[in-house]
Amino acid sequence: MFKAPRGTADTLPEEQPYWRYIEEKALETCRLYGYSRISTPAFEEAGLFQRSVGEGTDIVNKEMYIFRDRSDNEMALRPEGTAPVCRAYLEHGMDNLPQPVKLFYFADIFRYERPQAGRYRQHHQFGCEAIGDQSPVLDAEIIHMALSFFGDLGLTDFSLQVNSIGCKKCRPGHLRKLIEYYTPLKEQLCSDCQVRLEKNPLRLLDCKKPACQSAADLAPRSSDYLCLECGQHFESLQDYLTALKIKFILNHRLVRGLDYYTKTVFEIQPAEGGSQSALGGGGRYDDLIAMIGGKPAPGIGFAAGLERIVLNLMTQGVKVPTGERPAIFIACLGVDARMEAVRLSAALRGEGIPLLTSSGERSLKAQLRHANAAGVKYAAIIGGDEMKAGTVMVRNMETGEQQETRPEELIALLKAGK
Repeated sequence: MFKAPRGTADTLPEEQPYWRYIEEKALETCRLYGYSRISTPAFEEAGLFQRSVGEGTDIVNKEMYIFRDRSDNEMALRPEGTAPVCRAYLEHGMDNLPQPVKLFYFADIFRYERPQAGRYRQHHQFGCEAIGDQSPVLDAEIIHMALSFFGDLGLTDFSLQVNSIGCKKCRPGHLRKLIEYYTPLKEQLCSDCQVRLEKNPLRLLDCKKPACQSAADLAPRSSDYLCLECGQHFESLQDYLTALKIKFILNHRLVRGLDYYTKTVFEIQPAEGGSQSALGGGGRYDDLIAMIGGKPAPGIGFAAGLERIVLNLMTQGVKVPTGERPAIFIACLGVDARMEAVRLSAALRGEGIPLLTSSGERSLKAQLRHANAAGVKYAAIIGGDEMKAGTVMVRNMETGEQQETRPEELIALLKAGK
């Protein structure tokens, strides 16, 4: 028997209210902050991610789903959402619009990684990108937006962690110090970090293995090597966060897992779960547009995995709207009654009334069991007697009371919500 591929999951009907709730809150948040929706393809040229995300990252080295199409082009399923949005920003001339351009998306993300709670090989992401402005005001705004989104969902007990990893002018000095610090410790590092020491030293700070974390705790801090511009930007961000009464933790080990980040990086962590359980995060990427062939344009973004959010909503016991249930179940007895049930169902739906109908040749008892299981308040029963009288028998499934009524009266009853 076929099963869902490892690292993927079906979202069943009983789970859908959580997803709908998150999407509605995300849409409202984006409306308040002036973001417009964009959708990009599920796959892109692989070079887009190799160039922007970075060849020294786990995403590019280990996790991308890469394939060649029939024209022998190397393509990749989307492993993250920012680079495709930046590609669309350039391709469609959005750099000629008033800046910053504020965009948001819902997207499937594909990464071949070890599945665990809230982490899948195909997961779903809500993300926001603001492109064309380098002001720290925008950094503070998108952080405020992210925190407001989680708060509006009803989530509590989460913290904000921030750091600045500098820019291409000041980062080399920090990287040299990291290499000096880690080289004597090389044999104590995991095999991945031994490679990172040679290819991408900044990623050493992001390792989740205990032995490497201990070394990272004492590693040189990027904030100590910031140039004047980056230092002032980071100080201004902290001032704006303070003005917004946003509490934050300075985390010198926070670097995020993508090479395109510059200056500000941030994560929002739940009280329980550790560094691999972030609710969401993001950062500034002032060099990304240039990396993929455009004129330099600064940007900052934020993203959150929907599966991770659902998991936290369930863990914290947040109640979400279950959605509208069918108002009535149409039961019938006999072929002629079935035809009348079809007509009545069409009339009710034409009035905007959601309903369920019986199918097959089940007994009335079986049909009413179905109605009860569906949680409807009323069942409309059509049999021979009702056919002759031009009426329907309406049963209140909660009280068991029954009354005979005409179809137009039934419509008025259901519209009144009684």
